[in-house]
Amino acid sequence: MSTEPRVAVVTGAARGIGAATAVRLARDGRSVAVLDLDGTACAATVAAVRAVGGTALAVGCDVTDRTAVEEAVHRVAAELGPPTVLVNNAGVIRDNALFRMTDDDWDTVLAVHLRGAFLMTRACQSAMVDAGFGRIVSLSSTSALGNRGQANYAAAKAGVQGFTRTVALELGRFGVTANAVAPGFIETAMTATAAERAGLTAAEFAAEIAARTAVGRIGRPEDVAEAVAYLTGDAAGYVSGQILYVAGGPAGGPAG
Repeated sequence: MSTEPRVAVVTGAARGIGAATAVRLARDGRSVAVLDLDGTACAATVAAVRAVGGTALAVGCDVTDRTAVEEAVHRVAAELGPPTVLVNNAGVIRDNALFRMTDDDWDTVLAVHLRGAFLMTRACQSAMVDAGFGRIVSLSSTSALGNRGQANYAAAKAGVQGFTRTVALELGRFGVTANAVAPGFIETAMTATAAERAGLTAAEFAAEIAARTAVGRIGRPEDVAEAVAYLTGDAAGYVSGQILYVAGGPAGGPAG
């Protein structure tokens, strides 16, 4: 747990991993800015944060839009305080075989995952440098290692890893750490879409993945949130530039 109050920004926090992370960070005493494309969609996450005694602010923000990002971070700083914890979780999938993948499929996925992480990190880093403390965690994926039908997503998530390591090198001397969490199969709305594409029910797809995962089950958003909580904590000050796979084993299976 933090030794003093901190303000955290979690992108893509209306549901799934982002929502679980927002609630988990609130339990550690963070005030949490809950960002998503549609601010009204964040109401349930805000309510969940408040239910555990936390403070939350819903902010609508397109993380691919520089002006929108800068305005969102300015609002967070004005209403909650300067953000010194950032979780780059916003993401989309546009899966398809390479020969069927459109330019828009490629550009959209790269923009949300990579440009979004870049814009958010750049907008928040000055508050972290000023405070002499910062924690940046970006969501990668086991797909960064390659996954059929996800050339765009795999490229974006591999890019997140390179971005993370570089940020760690550049900002470390200011008390800022940067790490990535790479989930395997996590039960979310995004993975339900993958099941549908495979012609299986969500339960059938999950069972198939669990059968080839070392721990014998699929992941939950809370599993990822716990890893993020550690990496954003005061105790993780000597952990930076690392990629933590949260995948139920060394071969985590298809990503979430």
